[in-house]
Amino acid sequence: MAVKIEIENLTKIFGRYPKKVLKKLQKGMTKEEVLEKTGHAVGVNNVSFQVNEGEMFVIMGLSGSGKSTLIRCLNLLNKPTNGKILFEGKDIVQFNKKELQSFRQNHIAMVFQHFGLFGHMTVLENVAYGLEVKGMLKEERLKIANDTLETVGLGGWGDKMPHELSGGMQQRVGLARALANDPDILLMDEPFSALDPLIRRDMQLELLDIQAKLKKTIIFITHDVNEAFKLGDRVAVMKDGQVEQIGTPEEILTEPANEYIEDFIQDIDRSKILQAKHVMFKPSALLFNKDGLKVAVKEMKAHGISSIFVVNKERILQGIITIDDVIHAIKENKKLEEIIKKDYCTTDEETYVQELIPMATEAKYPIAVVDEKEKLSGIIVRTSVLSGLVS
Repeated sequence: MAVKIEIENLTKIFGRYPKKVLKKLQKGMTKEEVLEKTGHAVGVNNVSFQVNEGEMFVIMGLSGSGKSTLIRCLNLLNKPTNGKILFEGKDIVQFNKKELQSFRQNHIAMVFQHFGLFGHMTVLENVAYGLEVKGMLKEERLKIANDTLETVGLGGWGDKMPHELSGGMQQRVGLARALANDPDILLMDEPFSALDPLIRRDMQLELLDIQAKLKKTIIFITHDVNEAFKLGDRVAVMKDGQVEQIGTPEEILTEPANEYIEDFIQDIDRSKILQAKHVMFKPSALLFNKDGLKVAVKEMKAHGISSIFVVNKERILQGIITIDDVIHAIKENKKLEEIIKKDYCTTDEETYVQELIPMATEAKYPIAVVDEKEKLSGIIVRTSVLSGLVS
């Protein structure tokens, strides 16, 4: 993947003499010692990472970890004390006023926790505001604003005032306003944390749907580990202004970098994080529909199984047969197609384990993992689902 934005050795120190304090920090003084001895606060300490084009990169940490300070450095709402922020090979930290204004108007947008809508403007006018600032003609900007409202599920709400909308709907307007400018990078600073749990869950799903369509480069801030692991392609965990670990949710769950990460993920609801693709396994035995019943007996015996999925030459799932039915069919001189069963469960790779638990509990046979063309990609047995929750 192409790198969209790169952060190199970024540090942000708050106080009157940050450059002087930087030298002390670089010599090994801790964040606590800096505060105690100099009265300066270290928000971000020597952070480096890359965000790829089209990636949902989540920065997660507890209050005071530096995550919000960091994201505000990326559009220079916070001017870094040290380090580089590279966009298309240019260090935005070195931009002059005109270059920074152009960068903010054309390449980056931000969605805040508290929606920040203009109460005297309609929903449509709020969404179109950034385009108006850029000097776009009214007819064109209103069309883009209307199209963007459709994208976030608010088509037909453009003539309403912000106070007429629920909190979740207002946050959708904030998201639409950011998306309307078609930014290269979308910054989202705890955008759902002020919402009720059910609305928050809906907004998470909505964001995933929007991201699947638009494939934006998104940097998302949250203190909620479950939210981070649900949304993030990769997750950076921060503590005391530093990044403790960066990885996919699965990598962090299975290979925590240190004790802090282990403690951090201890109470994660894995059923909401792990998906079918994480607990499925490739079938050790398959039967092709051209094969006969005796081949089926041989395969099941060789692999110690009592049922086997049947596929065609393209591995499109045809059904399942059991050893009991095969033995009866051989005695009664039946053919394979006469005993194929269809009463099994299927799912796709993106289904969360939470949804698989009741399915696995009630299923008579293993769950078949298939793609949109019904091609078999894996099998899930009950023990795979349950062991995935405690591994």
